[in-house]
Amino acid sequence: MKKLIALVLLVVVTSMSFAQKNEVKAIEKALKNSNFGDAKSALAAAEALKGNMDDKTKTKFYYLKAQALYAEGQGSDADIDEAISTLDMLKDLESSIGKLKYTEDANTMKTGMMNSFLTKANDAFTNKNYEVAAKGFEKVYRMSPTDTLYLYYAATSAVSVPDYDTALDYYIELNNMGYSGEKMNYYATNVETGVEEAFGDKKSRDFSVQAKLHKDPKDEMSEAKTAEIVKNIALIYVSQEKNEKALGAMADARAENPDDIGLLLSEANVHLKMGNRDKFKALMEEATKKDPNNAELFYNLGVLAAEAGNTEESLNYYKKAIEINPNYVDAYNNMAVSILSGEAAIVEEMNGLGTSSADNKKYDELKEKRTQLYNDAIPFLEKALELKNTNIDAARTLMNIYSALGEMDKFKAMKAKIETMEASAGGN
Repeated sequence: MKKLIALVLLVVVTSMSFAQKNEVKAIEKALKNSNFGDAKSALAAAEALKGNMDDKTKTKFYYLKAQALYAEGQGSDADIDEAISTLDMLKDLESSIGKLKYTEDANTMKTGMMNSFLTKANDAFTNKNYEVAAKGFEKVYRMSPTDTLYLYYAATSAVSVPDYDTALDYYIELNNMGYSGEKMNYYATNVETGVEEAFGDKKSRDFSVQAKLHKDPKDEMSEAKTAEIVKNIALIYVSQEKNEKALGAMADARAENPDDIGLLLSEANVHLKMGNRDKFKALMEEATKKDPNNAELFYNLGVLAAEAGNTEESLNYYKKAIEINPNYVDAYNNMAVSILSGEAAIVEEMNGLGTSSADNKKYDELKEKRTQLYNDAIPFLEKALELKNTNIDAARTLMNIYSALGEMDKFKAMKAKIETMEASAGGN
């Protein structure tokens, strides 16, 4: 009786082995014909028998399964994700048993998948299909975790959707891993064209310079993305009305990088977004101490002071911005705007006067005061127009001032200039 039972068991095990191999062959046959629907059907049947497969059959099964799920890039997102994890399981299994029959093919397949995802993600980003781009860049990163740049691209794409929840997850992951985005870039000037060109690595750049195809090699470190990442985390928290988390994220980053002016400015922008104008101003003033030659910082403080009605303070900030950068068009514009901001109150007071001799005297005084405002504003408007000859707002303001001052020749010249600007804009 014992021999009979053993014989029956042997027959059952042998039948199961044949079944496993037949199902695996069915997957292989369907794949040869690019019939991915049949391949997936056979895959489901083989999956049920996987627990009894020997290692040799299982490695082949994993390889075929990955191909069936990927379906030459036509598989669903879920299927492609499973295909990627299946290739990893295949490589782990072959590594554990010491036989790398399919590992090289798996690596080749994975590289092809990555290149395909990257191409599609780049194309999607170029075409502003940011949702597809975000998913594609993330897939590339998950397949090659050392290429952290692609997770940054995924975050940037998600923000552009906008899909702030997904972007926040990516940014937090980048921040937690200490991603800075800094890398050395290699440049040299093309001898024939005179144009500076970028190289993928130092070796190829140096080789081209030695071959005298390029000259003037230059190494340049790219700008760190740390401040941008933390700022975006904070701004997303603000958009979600999680202000404490926003400020906490910024505080943690600044504690680690107290001298990073980019982070300081990011924190200032978060406070501005939250309506904390006093804190924004304090941080901006702190920034001017750290970077006293940054004209934009003083300009922004000028804007803030002007919005608060502090005209003299705004003028001082704009003057400082112009001292640092004599070609700062917006600073000249805003100088004139701040100066002219006092005109409305003067006109209102003039309109409220009566006809008495005292009122007439007051009227003349106010008129002279308004004329002085115009004369104070003119040099800044003229400079703004000189620096940017398409500055139609400055031109219109000047035209109106010349008219009010009775300088008709200048008025006519400015009117003609504006008509030329408008005709040029219409032609474009």
